[in-house]
Amino acid sequence: MPHFEGRAIAQISEAHVRRWRKKLLDSGLSTITTAKAYRLLRAIFNTAADDGIIRRNPCRIKGAGQEESAERPTLTIPEVYALADAIDPRYRVLALLATFASLRWTELAALRPGDIDLDACTIRVDRQLIEQRGGGSTFGPPKSRAGRRIVPFPAMLQADLREHLERLDCGQADVLVFSSPAGRPMRHSNFYRRVSLPLLPRPGCPASTSTTSGIPGTHSPLTQAQTSGS
Repeated sequence: MPHFEGRAIAQISEAHVRRWRKKLLDSGLSTITTAKAYRLLRAIFNTAADDGIIRRNPCRIKGAGQEESAERPTLTIPEVYALADAIDPRYRVLALLATFASLRWTELAALRPGDIDLDACTIRVDRQLIEQRGGGSTFGPPKSRAGRRIVPFPAMLQADLREHLERLDCGQADVLVFSSPAGRPMRHSNFYRRVSLPLLPRPGCPASTSTTSGIPGTHSPLTQAQTSGS
């Protein structure tokens, strides 16, 4: 639905599937999103075939389920530090950890001071921030068992991290390493709007987008070095 509404699943033919796919592409939907939708539809029909509801899967368009995503650009070390220097100072260390410790946005937003071992240069990751629809957030375990881990960070970040932690009121039980200006858990959308967007080059500005394309809170290699495993 709504493309096949009114048809029993056994009535959907290869021609119907071809028209459905063409309609998606003609509407401006990207080839990547269309390929994902096609794979889902093909899986549904595979189940129907396994259950004996249909005799043959009508999703038979060669290559329709394949996608080729362009490789995301990687920031250079000078670009990372240019970003860290340009961003709101309260998030400077967030930008550096996102890069050099390869932490996900949800993991950065859930960090507590006790998770960071400055002497060993490690970070304990055992939870993530989960944003709830309609507002609010909660903390929960990582998506997988492998998500619980000890992550090393370069010794060159010790001084930045120590200075950042000294500014926090670590006596509070629920204090976060990174929070909103009001001290609450960060929301991805708010961070993008209030922190990331102001750094983006404006029309006529000669600044290179390469120094800002990895801002934490955007869909970029800086915060999503392994979002799928942001």
